[in-house]
Amino acid sequence: MARKRNVEKKPELLERILDHLLDKALSALTFRTLASALDVSTFTLVYHFGTRSDLLREIIAAIATRRRGFDTVPAAETVTVDSYFDALQRTFDLTLEPRNRALQRLEFEAQMLEALEPEQHAVTRAVHEDLQNRGRDSLMALGLSFEDAAIESRLLIDTFYGIQVGLVVNRDDARAIAAFDRAMKQHRERVLALSRKKKKTSAKTESLAG
Repeated sequence: MARKRNVEKKPELLERILDHLLDKALSALTFRTLASALDVSTFTLVYHFGTRSDLLREIIAAIATRRRGFDTVPAAETVTVDSYFDALQRTFDLTLEPRNRALQRLEFEAQMLEALEPEQHAVTRAVHEDLQNRGRDSLMALGLSFEDAAIESRLLIDTFYGIQVGLVVNRDDARAIAAFDRAMKQHRERVLALSRKKKKTSAKTESLAG
């Protein structure tokens, strides 16, 4: 009779793997070094994860879908300007946590690895696209047109990633915080201005139609 798979073991192993990688490179990952570091057999890793490529895919997925704060943005039907920006602040605060910063470094590496194999790996791209779409929907709920919301959401997510790159590379919290504060101030100004523009356009259209 085949041994029953312990479904709780795999998530536990994956979490231990992430902890092990916090100060290491994804590209150097091997079953042998990982098994030695975790004090498990290579068979255990193969049993739960399959090939090295399968393991790497699961690691990248865990990094890319980790708790990062954007999930705290209220649903489009209840979002307000204040709740939207409060959620963005909480998201940035999570970035400053040491473990999340280390995972951010791993995510940047994962994005570059996936760029080399675009047909086989697309986890980080899918997450990036999902974040942009969620941001677009929230901004449309705040009164922006589809086109303006899509552009502004793209700019917002890419600004986040850019500030995070600087934080990982320079390890300068003060400059990262100052950059984020400036970016959010400008983002708020644009959101309010674009919302007013759409209202004026809609009012003009209704007037002409009437």
